[in-house]
Amino acid sequence: MQEDRNRPGHSHAFTPASNGKHCHSSGYVPGRVMPVRLPPAPRVTNPSVQWSSSKTDNQATFISRGNDQRRESEHARRKKVKSSYLCVAICVGVFLIVLAIALGTKPKYERDENCPDQRYGFKDWNPGHIKQKRIIIKKGDNLRLVSSATVHSITIQQGGVLVFADSTDGSKNISLKCGYILVKDGGALHIGAEKCLYKSQAKITLCGRSDEGEEVPGFGKKFIGVEAGGTLELHGAEKTSWTLLSRTLPPSGLEFGSYFEKPASRGLNVRVVDQDTGQVLLVDKFDTHDYASESWRLQSFLQSQDSGRIIAIAVKDSAAKNLLLETKKTIQQLLGSRHVQDLSYRQAWALVSVIGSGNASCSESVRDYENHDTGGKAIAHREFVTVDGVKFAVSASSQWKKGIPLAEFQIEVSGGLIVDLLDEVEGWEKDDQMVIASTDYSMHQAEEFTVLPCPECKGRQVKVKGKVQYLHVGEIVDGIDMRAEVGILTRNIVIEGEMEDSCYGDNWCQFFKYDTFGGHLKILKNFTSVHLSNVELVHMGQQVMGSYPVHFHLCGDVDTLGGYSSPTYLKSLAIHHCFSRCVTVHTTNGLLIKDTIGYDTLGHCFFLEDGIEQRNILYHNLGLVTKPGTLLPTDRNDVMCPSILNNVYGNYIPVPATDCKAVSTFWVANPNNHLINNAAAGSQDTGIWYLFHKVPTGDSHGLFSETKAELTPLGTFYNNRVHSNFKAGLFIDKGVKITTASADDPREYLCLDNSARFRPHQDADPQKPRVAALIDGLIAFKNNDHGAWVRGGDIVFQNSGFSDNGIGLSFASDGSFPKDEGSSQEISESLFVGESKNYGSQGGQNKYWGVGGVDGKNRTLPRDKTFPIRGFQIYDGPIHVTKTTFRNYMATPVRFTSAVGFFLKNPWQLTPKNSFSLVKFGKDVSLNVFFGKPGLWFEGCDLDGDKNAVFHDIDGSVTGYRDTYVGRMDNFLIQHPSCKNVTAWFGSVCSGKYAQVYIQTRRPQNLTMTIVRDEYSKHPMTLRGINHRADFQQYQPVVMLQKSYTIHWNGRAPEETFLYLINFNKDDWIQVGLCYPQSTVFQVMADIYQRQNSTAHSVEDYTAVPSLKELQNKPVERKYYFDNSTGLLFLMLQAQHTREGHSYCSTQGCERVKVVATMQSQGMSNCMSAAYPKYSTPPKAIVAMPSKSSDKCENCGASQLVFTSDPHKTYLLVQIQSLSKAEIQQGRSESYISVNGIKFPFQKGFFMVTVDACSGMVTKNRSFTKADAIMAKYLNTGISQRSIILLGSKDTISGDVDAISEKLVALGTAKPAQLHKKESIAFFGYKGESNPSWTRLHSSPAGQGLRLLEKYIPLQLEDYGCTKVTKPQRKELELLQKALQ
Repeated sequence: MQEDRNRPGHSHAFTPASNGKHCHSSGYVPGRVMPVRLPPAPRVTNPSVQWSSSKTDNQATFISRGNDQRRESEHARRKKVKSSYLCVAICVGVFLIVLAIALGTKPKYERDENCPDQRYGFKDWNPGHIKQKRIIIKKGDNLRLVSSATVHSITIQQGGVLVFADSTDGSKNISLKCGYILVKDGGALHIGAEKCLYKSQAKITLCGRSDEGEEVPGFGKKFIGVEAGGTLELHGAEKTSWTLLSRTLPPSGLEFGSYFEKPASRGLNVRVVDQDTGQVLLVDKFDTHDYASESWRLQSFLQSQDSGRIIAIAVKDSAAKNLLLETKKTIQQLLGSRHVQDLSYRQAWALVSVIGSGNASCSESVRDYENHDTGGKAIAHREFVTVDGVKFAVSASSQWKKGIPLAEFQIEVSGGLIVDLLDEVEGWEKDDQMVIASTDYSMHQAEEFTVLPCPECKGRQVKVKGKVQYLHVGEIVDGIDMRAEVGILTRNIVIEGEMEDSCYGDNWCQFFKYDTFGGHLKILKNFTSVHLSNVELVHMGQQVMGSYPVHFHLCGDVDTLGGYSSPTYLKSLAIHHCFSRCVTVHTTNGLLIKDTIGYDTLGHCFFLEDGIEQRNILYHNLGLVTKPGTLLPTDRNDVMCPSILNNVYGNYIPVPATDCKAVSTFWVANPNNHLINNAAAGSQDTGIWYLFHKVPTGDSHGLFSETKAELTPLGTFYNNRVHSNFKAGLFIDKGVKITTASADDPREYLCLDNSARFRPHQDADPQKPRVAALIDGLIAFKNNDHGAWVRGGDIVFQNSGFSDNGIGLSFASDGSFPKDEGSSQEISESLFVGESKNYGSQGGQNKYWGVGGVDGKNRTLPRDKTFPIRGFQIYDGPIHVTKTTFRNYMATPVRFTSAVGFFLKNPWQLTPKNSFSLVKFGKDVSLNVFFGKPGLWFEGCDLDGDKNAVFHDIDGSVTGYRDTYVGRMDNFLIQHPSCKNVTAWFGSVCSGKYAQVYIQTRRPQNLTMTIVRDEYSKHPMTLRGINHRADFQQYQPVVMLQKSYTIHWNGRAPEETFLYLINFNKDDWIQVGLCYPQSTVFQVMADIYQRQNSTAHSVEDYTAVPSLKELQNKPVERKYYFDNSTGLLFLMLQAQHTREGHSYCSTQGCERVKVVATMQSQGMSNCMSAAYPKYSTPPKAIVAMPSKSSDKCENCGASQLVFTSDPHKTYLLVQIQSLSKAEIQQGRSESYISVNGIKFPFQKGFFMVTVDACSGMVTKNRSFTKADAIMAKYLNTGISQRSIILLGSKDTISGDVDAISEKLVALGTAKPAQLHKKESIAFFGYKGESNPSWTRLHSSPAGQGLRLLEKYIPLQLEDYGCTKVTKPQRKELELLQKALQ
């Protein structure tokens, strides 16, 4: 290691041993412990013997010295032997002592060569805190950072290694502060290792301002960079990254909310609080200062309260003057007050107690009034627990302050809130930061909390500090998994940017008030090894191109295809409060991003950049609160978009709706990537956006051939969830502009562009078969606009759930004919819910609140109170919806709501090949279909697509009429006299055969076309066309086959007209008469058009015939008839070739007729007055209208009852419908318990159903006329272990309810509930060793009832102790392994 020699004050920080070698033996092997061995025996020199050597014979010789010498020698020998014995004894003793110590003593520190800081050859390093010091670590420098340090920069190169020291107990706390760290050319930076996770706290703080210091080429400022040959290994302590809630968190943490009030009335202010819920039941005031009658009223009020009720009292001003002795005694007796007896004038007094519990339950305080002040508050405070186990505190206070009397009441969660989680979490510790995602329309309802110690918590619980402001759903609601994501943001390895207090310089301060110049981590190609796990990145990223929290820049293949034996990955990163994206994958393939959180960031979060990135795997990642940024047009919002003009041409002002507003949590620019088990839980625009680059863009432009992204098959898409996004949950459509701004197109490079269409084919070759893109297991809820918008084909959705979206799902084809060769889209085995029981909560930028849903309650709303909510929306087609269920689509007085709807204000074409089969509509669907009506949102409802809306009801599951077509009620091109109008739908159900005619006209190109069916000449359809800026116009009416039509214009007829036969099967025909001026000369020809290469073949000319009858007699021949008297040119359009699949055209190509007209007149070509009644015919059906079916469709609807993010688990749908006496008097009679759709009705009293929690089978059901000893005994001993208990009631609750309440504690309640005077109850309980989070007791007060209560209870849980359970298939893990291969 060395400092930069160009810097002053150079000195060596690392000095090798003086001999130039490490002090190890020649046999040293890293990681091995040298054996303990005895020292060699001491050398004994015999003075009687000399050693000599002859040079001649090289033989040793002994020389005798006489007898004396022999005696001396013998004496010496004996002495030597004696000494030897003594020496051996001593050595043996020493050996035994050493051996005993070695065997009896465990080393304090065991070296682990898996841990980089424990490897041999490393030297402890403490560079101190010198901000100007530039460190270079190079070959031979193996440094172990042992203490915090501050330096200017660190470059690790040429084999140098820097590791962070760790300790077995995790007590190290090392902070390294510097401007940048650059690792390259054999250099390596290690904090922990994959097999030796770092235990201590390590923090790297990247310093610097954007307007200070020099940039490092290729990296900029304030970074960790990895160049070719560099190694970066960061591995923190294991933490569960994120999971889901398993129990709903209401606002404030209490079911009925927290309570805070400053009463305005003088006297005794009293609050009565429900001890089971913390709800304030009664509010009253008693002016016992002025009125004795108020004292009597207070006494009566307290005596009327049920035993166990919480009473809070606070004096405001004064209450003593007419507070009677009898009333004081009542307060003493009922509430245990010790101070009320001596209450004096203007004395502050507060009390919280429980009716009937005496002194032990009473908390009270008094403060004397003196000089207009009480010198502080008299505060009474007591803690309680709800029946659900939530601790809450009730407080009351009273005081005088500077002559002003004050009183307060407060009820809130106490001592932290316990949060129930779906999974057991590892490594979540005290003071960790946690985020809970929004489950409403606004992503800004995500909330952060701090983890508290919780010795009482179970394995799937944590306790948090902080007040819950919004509703966070923790349940499956109406069949859709809406459980909020819960992520942990804290890691023990932290990389952070050091930030200024506010925005400064050129950092887009007009958009951001805070500093956005954070740190960044950038990896370049040919790195040696990069693996990051359990690392926290905070205040990272810059509003500078290329500077992101984590950025793989032009790295190519980073898995085994790139030569990496250990494929590159990012695992369990927490990227939060960052300023430019989360993870950018730039021309990089094969990267695994797993268990990573991206929270509160600017710009696209998980960003696949240039359209060339493929084979990347995004598995179980969570992105939430994705905000707009400035870098790309697609990052920008309404304000940024028209304000940033650096890269537009001339005076062009960008249009937010079309150029920008696309910021997405997952931005996927090439479909060949894998998304499995991810959550996009809130973006300003879109959760997951697949878009399609025509060519590689950005730095990849020109380096690679055409991407063919539009033609590339989709990688794996499985079990992803999208919610709380403003535009859409999932968006598959569009591309980006691939040319720089110019006079021809002044828009900015890479702005949003509408030219790309997804049409996947085998090997991305349009000549090969289509490969259907499979969207498997999408869950989309609470997205303001769309749950999903999908354009292209073929695309198949299955096993998906949509709820509470403005529009659930819209399918749009991959383009209008003639560009689209006939793709299709399908959804099956899916569920659409209009408005669920997730009512949401106000605030957090939720804009709309009003009445909605089946029960007409107030709730958050998408878009607007009047927005027409739709489940499935048809844009053009062809689409097919099958085995799908629709629920809870109820209109309101100000809003249309329908299960099936159509794109609003649609100028586009629609096809009669749109179809529905085996669909099911719940009883709470007011409109199966709605075609729209003129008015708000629909406007005139008179564009071409509006008028031609149509679909095929294959089996009658939509209309009740099998094999019929449903169109608008005012579309007489497709009707006949037997059609059935459905006025509420503004629709008509008709039998028949249908197709389309694509009419393309030139010179002039902007005519309005009117088409009339001869059978309904008084009901023409006027079409405006689509291309108002092109040199041709196109129209595409849907027509009933085997009928005759005439076509007219609002100006002179076009000189050139093409008529394409669309969706015509062989021998299908219509007759058409085109209006022209008299004496027009025609050239009519037929050909077959090949769209792939824009060529035509089989060209045939038409010849004229003298009469219409002759033309009709020769429909196959190429003939035309011109009726000069009416100006109508008649043609028979009959298909002569077969059509296959979803293709618009025949297998030979598109059959078409071309008419070239030479006209002398410039007059309007509208022949209707001459044509009718001459060519009018009586209407009739060509296919008989079927009778309406009354049979129930047994196989209709989705097979699944529930759509969850853990599809490997089995859930049991249970419902309890209890009825109170008041409800029965109102005419309701059906009370029941339902298990997976099987109803168990019951009569007066209590009814209980038990279900085996392992098999899901009903084991028992039992009725009880009242709460008595028999029922109590049954609850205690009559229910088997591992049982789900469902308990309902009907009519009056009577008997010993206290005994029953006691028994429910063992089955799930946190304490005995107060059930006296309750109208009805419903209980979901469990008997077994565990206490699952789904247990719940519901009760209703007098005069009220309980709605139908529904739960989805997990079966076969390990916690239940189930045996002989088949291990579920984990499809997501199988798909992950397949993607990694």
